[in-house]
Amino acid sequence: MLVKALGYVGFCGQDTQEWSAFTQKILGMQVVDATDSKLYLRMDERQQRLIIDKDNKHGQQFFGWEVEDAAALEALIQRLEEHQVPYVKESKALADERCVKELISIKDPVGNRLEFFYGASLDLVSPFAPSRSISGFRTASQGLGHAVLTVEKIEAVMPFYQDVLGFKLSDYALRPFRAFFFHVNTRHHSFALVETGTNGVHHLMVELYSLDDVGQGYDIAINEDKVGVTLGRHSNDFMTSFYMKTPAGIMIEYGWGGREIDPTTWESFECTLGPSLWGHERSWLPAEKRAEALALRLQAAAEGNREPVYVMEGNYRTMQDVCPWVSKA
Repeated sequence: MLVKALGYVGFCGQDTQEWSAFTQKILGMQVVDATDSKLYLRMDERQQRLIIDKDNKHGQQFFGWEVEDAAALEALIQRLEEHQVPYVKESKALADERCVKELISIKDPVGNRLEFFYGASLDLVSPFAPSRSISGFRTASQGLGHAVLTVEKIEAVMPFYQDVLGFKLSDYALRPFRAFFFHVNTRHHSFALVETGTNGVHHLMVELYSLDDVGQGYDIAINEDKVGVTLGRHSNDFMTSFYMKTPAGIMIEYGWGGREIDPTTWESFECTLGPSLWGHERSWLPAEKRAEALALRLQAAAEGNREPVYVMEGNYRTMQDVCPWVSKA
């Protein structure tokens, strides 16, 4: 795959002071630079991962997708030309602003601005300093996290991401809404499309190293009246998470324990359990769809659908007894 990770995301036309308070108090991101018009936020050794800009010159948002090197960017350009997709070779000034060596930009079929880059700048002198006590964000080769777009019709957008950009389908769900999930690395999905009847951004996901980071963030978000979707666990990527309302109107999913896949052997499938094994009450859904989502969760509970957790070495302890259903897997 030419694209290897979601590198950065930007939201334009936003109040930087409101975002500064939100990202530091709840998310735990580090502000590395701030002016009246721009806010740059760090999540790891990268110079920046999230950019907030009052200027609307790049639309409402932009997504920075990373490629390996200059050769990979050139190969992507050739692919865009083969599919007659217009692109812009962006200036050195913008590359410097994005803290990358080189980038190009395009628009997807519904007008979302996509930027493709290589050579992201690192800050190896000053360690990442979270703004609240968290263990840190899980990024590295899997990138920033994942981005989910809403679309009027999935068929109008999906071929572009699959056939032109080379995103690979992980799985899809048809109830209580149509959603298709795509991977570009070992993260179960770095991108998804949800059919809602309107084109926009649904949410951005960031993953934490500790479940307690998520739980404590949940308490803070409840206290700040920011919860948009309650705590729950997804049925496809097994992420335990909740969603919070941002100053941009979209949501940020705050999660732990996301599933890893092997892109070389993975086979896509229809996820018939619904989007969540439990929890994730979605206030944004119409009443009839919320009822359908609940019915799917209750069905999952009645059938005893459970999944193992994904943990890292040193972040768990084994217990003496063996879980019968795991031993049969």
